[in-house]
Amino acid sequence: MATYKKTGSKVKKGQHKTEEHSTTADVFNTLDETASRSEKFIFKNQKTIFIVLGLVVILILGYLPYQKYITAPKEKEAANELAFPKSYFEDAGTSSVAVDSLYTLALNGADGKLGFVDVASQYSGTKAGNLANYYAGISYLKIKNYKEAIDYLEKFNSEDELLGPTAKGAIADAFADINQPEDALDFYLEAANLKDNNFSSPLFLFKAGNTAMDLEKFSKALDIFNRIKTDYPNSDEAKNIDIYISKATYASKK
Repeated sequence: MATYKKTGSKVKKGQHKTEEHSTTADVFNTLDETASRSEKFIFKNQKTIFIVLGLVVILILGYLPYQKYITAPKEKEAANELAFPKSYFEDAGTSSVAVDSLYTLALNGADGKLGFVDVASQYSGTKAGNLANYYAGISYLKIKNYKEAIDYLEKFNSEDELLGPTAKGAIADAFADINQPEDALDFYLEAANLKDNNFSSPLFLFKAGNTAMDLEKFSKALDIFNRIKTDYPNSDEAKNIDIYISKATYASKK
C-alpha cells in the first residue's frame, strides 16, 4: 500500500532567526499603528468622550441620592398605607358576616385612609403599589366584580413561587365565573406552568383538566390529568386522579 510522503526543501542556516525577527517586527509595527490610530481617535473625539463620561458620573451620583431620598421613603410610605386596607382584607378572610362590606372597605378605604385602589394608583412603581393590585384583584373577585378583578390582577407581577401563579389562577377563576371557559383554560395552564412546584402546579392543572372536560376537549383533559399523575404523584390532586383519567379516556373514545 503506497504511503504519501511529504517532502520539503532544505532550510538554510539562520533562515529561522530571520523569519522570527521579521514576524516580531511586523507584530510591533501593527501594534504601533493600532495605538497611533487609537490616539488619533481619542484626540479627535476627546470632547465627546469627556461629555459621555461626565454624564455617566452624573447619572451614578444622581441615582444614589434618588434611591436614598426619594425611592426608599416612597416605598416605606406605600407600605404604611397598604397596612390599613390589608387589615380589612384579612378580617374578611376570617369573618362569616358582612364579608362584602369588609372587602369594599379594603378596596376603597375609610376614615381618611387609602384603600387598595388608591394605593395601587398613587404608589404605582413601588412594591406596595404592585401588591395593592393583587389585593384589589382578589377583593373584586370575592365580591363578584369580575371585570375589575381581571384588570387589577393583570397589572400585578411577581416572581414569588406562589403569588404569581395564584394571581394567574384567580384570573382564570374570574373568566370561568363569567362563562369564558376558553380564557379560563388558558390562564389555568399559564398559572400551572408559571412556577413548577408541588402546590400550585397540580392545583391549576386539575382546574385546567376539568375545564377542558367541560369544553369537551377530552384528549387535552386526558393529557393534563396524566401529567398530574406523572409529575406530581404526591400532590392532593393526584390522590383520586385515576378516576378523572378514566372519565377522560372514556369520553375521548366516544
